[in-house]
Amino acid sequence: MRHSNGIRRAALATTAVTAAAMAVTGILPGTAMAASTTTTPPPACPASALQVSAWQAAHRPVGTGTGAAVVQFTNVSQKTCVLKGYPTVAGPGNTPLKVTPTGRAAAVTVRPQGKAWVKLTFVQVQGEGDGYCVSGKTPAAYPTMVIGLPHSGKHQVALKDGWWAQCDNKVTATPVSTVKPS
Repeated sequence: MRHSNGIRRAALATTAVTAAAMAVTGILPGTAMAASTTTTPPPACPASALQVSAWQAAHRPVGTGTGAAVVQFTNVSQKTCVLKGYPTVAGPGNTPLKVTPTGRAAAVTVRPQGKAWVKLTFVQVQGEGDGYCVSGKTPAAYPTMVIGLPHSGKHQVALKDGWWAQCDNKVTATPVSTVKPS
């Protein structure tokens, strides 16, 4: 018995010395020690790191006009960077469209030559030719739109397969994602 009490006393003394050393170094018992291998997350992708393209979405609302478009952001730099959030969308003359976000935004890490996407869905232009808006407002068609992402600049983008057409200056947007929408 005496032998085990001596071991217990030695263990308590060791624990006390360890606790004192931890207190001196700023580490308290029960707290995690910061790993020396922690890394800083990559910075936001600057506008110069991105090549932006767009095309009409395969799945879009019934009717004519753009309806929905997929916007692709390709990291053309040699460094990994981060994209996050919902896009801003503006027509010529920097006329902003009201963006309604859908889905949950999260930071997306994009490696060199990696891609990320957003999907934009517009109030559909109806009819043929000049078309019309159900709201009675005049439809708008643009050869390019200005698409921006927070901390990653704005980019003037043409559709690969048509013009941007919309009614009511409104657009629904998904957050930037590494999942390619259709």
